[in-house]
Amino acid sequence: MRKKPREHYIVDGYNVINSWPELMALRSDLSEARDRLIHMLSEYGAYEKYNMTIVFDALFTAAEENIERVNPHLEVVYTGHGETADSYIERLAYDFVRLGREVHVVTSDGAEQSVILGAGAYRHPSREFYQLLKKAKKEIQDRYLGRVVLPVSRNEIASRIDAETLAKLDALRKNK
Repeated sequence: MRKKPREHYIVDGYNVINSWPELMALRSDLSEARDRLIHMLSEYGAYEKYNMTIVFDALFTAAEENIERVNPHLEVVYTGHGETADSYIERLAYDFVRLGREVHVVTSDGAEQSVILGAGAYRHPSREFYQLLKKAKKEIQDRYLGRVVLPVSRNEIASRIDAETLAKLDALRKNK
């Protein structure tokens, strides 16, 4: 029996940054917002066993298209001069669907959603996808961290060193 290929999520990076509260707060530093989004989706994709592609457009720059492979299941695409993230996402989704892959596109752009559905991919509005990501993050915490119990008493160094060293430290503290 052949193993089913991983589902593939294509994320409209700037659309998500402008939709998720914790990323909107970082809009003044887009580099930080992009890094945070990449980290969040890397964690989510690994937990859910999805392949992820995050697309950022560089429409108004002279830069060439750049694809960075973050790990075997996550890549970040910066489109080249003159290409929008939307057109790149549409083409990628269409190509993957033609190959028989299950494709999900995360964007709140209404026109983009219509094209995606027409190509045979699933759509997820950015805010709804944020709720899925938060739910998975909670499952990760519950499953792997469990309930964190803090110590009842303070953990002070004075309880772990000898009296002579404690006296020296106290003398140093009082001289300042």
